[in-house]
Amino acid sequence: MYAVIETGGKQYKVSVGDRVKVEKLAAETGESISLDRVLMIGDGDEVAVGKPVVDGRAVGAKVLGHGRADKIRVFKMKRRKGYRRSQGHRQHFTEIEITSIG
Repeated sequence: MYAVIETGGKQYKVSVGDRVKVEKLAAETGESISLDRVLMIGDGDEVAVGKPVVDGRAVGAKVLGHGRADKIRVFKMKRRKGYRRSQGHRQHFTEIEITSIG
């Protein structure tokens, strides 16, 4: 069984036991959360597709921790003008483990 969920403006295909890094959520470590933006649920040949979400379905997850991703470098430059700007960015994330679907 699998589900396609939406959180943080991104979509993830998950099944029970998966560990996923999603955009930062306002939840404490060890807390159980419910993700109710379920776009699709599949179980073998049975597939339930929402318009846009599947009514009455949710995905249960446990928050494993919070962190920051690797640094990316943002570099802007205009040739022959002496214009150079360098900036770094580390995105915050929450790691969750899927415990139940539906």
